[in-house]
Amino acid sequence: MSVTPIDVLRNTYGDDIILTDEQDESVVFRLMMEFEYNARKYAVLQSDEMQKDDEVELFRIAHTDNGYELETIDDDDEWETVSELYDEIAFPMKDEL
Repeated sequence: MSVTPIDVLRNTYGDDIILTDEQDESVVFRLMMEFEYNARKYAVLQSDEMQKDDEVELFRIAHTDNGYELETIDDDDEWETVSELYDEIAFPMKDEL
């Protein structure tokens, strides 16, 4: 699996990204990681509330005329693949002796 680190969101928006939740309230997310896999770009975000439970949100990054948008990953297989890639990058397993 060829994963390439990227910084398109960080270079455009910085380390913090503000998203609107279901109640139309602004929530600040920390940009944990961005990477490209199979010609698609992905972002891993975490709010302060999610940090307490060691949770993250995974999004696909789409380039638009107005900059970048975060898209929900609705496909279960794609979400699972991206989740596994993030885990492999963020928590690399040490070779057993």
